[in-house]
Amino acid sequence: MDINRARQILTSDETITVLLDGAPVWIESVNKNGLARVNSLDGKGEFRNVPVMQLNEA
Repeated sequence: MDINRARQILTSDETITVLLDGAPVWIESVNKNGLARVNSLDGKGEFRNVPVMQLNEA
């Protein structure tokens, strides 16, 4: 995914499924360097900072 699409998803009123390594995540923020802070949706509440290029839209 590119940084512009990640920002669109972040500001969207719709719920858009985003995957990191096949697991669903919620984008919390995207910085100017192309890093996204994501929250794992597997119930563990795990936050990670990852390059937006590692994210995929389902």
